Amino acid sequence: MGILDITVAGVFTLLIVLLGLQFKSGQGDSKTFFAGGGQVPWWISGLSLFMSFFSVGTFVVWGAIAYSDGLVSVSIQMTMAISGFIIALFIAPAWNRQRVLTAAQFITRRVGLPTQKFYSATFLVMNLFTAGAFLYPVGKIIEVTTGINLNLAIVLLGAFIILYTSVGGLWAVLTTDVLQFIVLTAAVLLIIPLSIDAAGGLNSFVDSVPDDFFNLANDKYSTGFLVAFLIYNTLFIGGNWAYVQRYTSVPNAQDAKKVGWLFGCLYLVAPIIWMLPPMLYRSIEPGLIAPDTENAYLLMSQQVLPTGLLGLVIGAMVFATASSVNTTINIAAGVFTNDVYPNLVKSQRLKPMVVARLSSATFGILAILVAMSVQSMGGIVNVVLSVAALTGAPLYLPPLWALFSKYQTGFSLVTVTISSLVINLSLKFLLGPLFDMELSTAEEMICGVFIPGAFLLVFECTYRLKTPLCILNSVNPARPEITDERFIESATSENTHALRVISVGILSIGSIILCLGFLTEGGRFETLTVGLIVFLVGVFVSRKVRTASFSSQQQN
Repeated sequence: MGILDITVAGVFTLLIVLLGLQFKSGQGDSKTFFAGGGQVPWWISGLSLFMSFFSVGTFVVWGAIAYSDGLVSVSIQMTMAISGFIIALFIAPAWNRQRVLTAAQFITRRVGLPTQKFYSATFLVMNLFTAGAFLYPVGKIIEVTTGINLNLAIVLLGAFIILYTSVGGLWAVLTTDVLQFIVLTAAVLLIIPLSIDAAGGLNSFVDSVPDDFFNLANDKYSTGFLVAFLIYNTLFIGGNWAYVQRYTSVPNAQDAKKVGWLFGCLYLVAPIIWMLPPMLYRSIEPGLIAPDTENAYLLMSQQVLPTGLLGLVIGAMVFATASSVNTTINIAAGVFTNDVYPNLVKSQRLKPMVVARLSSATFGILAILVAMSVQSMGGIVNVVLSVAALTGAPLYLPPLWALFSKYQTGFSLVTVTISSLVINLSLKFLLGPLFDMELSTAEEMICGVFIPGAFLLVFECTYRLKTPLCILNSVNPARPEITDERFIESATSENTHALRVISVGILSIGSIILCLGFLTEGGRFETLTVGLIVFLVGVFVSRKVRTASFSSQQQN
């Protein structure tokens, strides 16, 4: 990147951090810090869910598949849209009705403290490696595009994330997620018309790629894989504790449904927009082979974007993955503060907010250390991603099943998780050395979902045949919390403050893109158009905030 590109990326980074720090004064208690007071607007929570699930891997991993295999990359990602709709109909409202801060609180109420301790410890360990795995590839992109040392890039980015996450809590995460969505959308929309033009138009592109390039499935990514991936994503998005936070932080079950609907609708459109540039690059440079295919999106961006706009794209990718990291840190700190620390330290001399901020900073630092260790471990990222496919369902399906069934117990949940993890990991790492066999990608997905599902079904049938009283004695139904009206008023005030910060952020982003439109030599019309649209969105949000504030003052 040139000096202007680096400057643009730096300005966006500084803007995100400064806006995230605007929530320090409003975080007076742990419920606001970790759940936004339970009054987060559904569209903010939905956009945050979308951005939290997204990472730079979308452009690298799926971009490589888009370049090599074509439209099947869109099919794979659209399974996430179907998952979002299933979650909207059933899972999100069920979580919201529990009225809990974290999924760990639900497990405690439902099957007891010992089971919660097991899942909390397992989740925190897995979450730590997940955050590190997210942070490493972003540091790698910063190193490649700017020349900054990899470890220094990881430390700098991690420090920025820790700063606003530990100070501002969930509201800082949610607000920066919305702004990151705006930046990412603006960046990818700029690339599409320039990419089509570089490929000689859509007709030329269609004529230059293989005949099977537009197949919705192929031998490697078969229909069976797509079905298994759909089930896996439903469990992962519906049961991952970081995403559960998005369903529990909105006011009611109807809003929780809207969070899922928004996520699903965005994933109906986004994969086409994201995957088109690397697909188009196939017609420009057809000779890439793995692992260079992973660079297809960036190579297309480098070819078509004028000076300054490449910095915008890199900044968007970095921010998008930062969203995944800050969400991971916030929920890990939430579980520790609300569910681990009270049971670990009986005296509890530290106030909850002190524990919240210290644990956020601590998990962030540990994530940085994990990310810095990835390179020396050699190929650990691929191992982490592969293990995630085999561990996701064993970890998240049992508590999710208990959300809908009164018959599961702490014993059954822990037994299913441990047994499934042992079997799945054995199939992954012992099948080859012992029997010279290897699971395909589809088989890994199917095993990862089927094995814990089969165990849970056996327990369900067994328990239903027993006397209901012995089952009900082990169940602690969740009791909805009584919400103080003054607390709701305070949370609503925080909502207005968040909208005000978002409007300032959108106006700033639009202004920066408009300035870039005048500074760049190529793509000026496209840049000015996108910048104007973003700026007008900021004006619209700003007017809405002023109207809401005026109405509130009139009522008072």
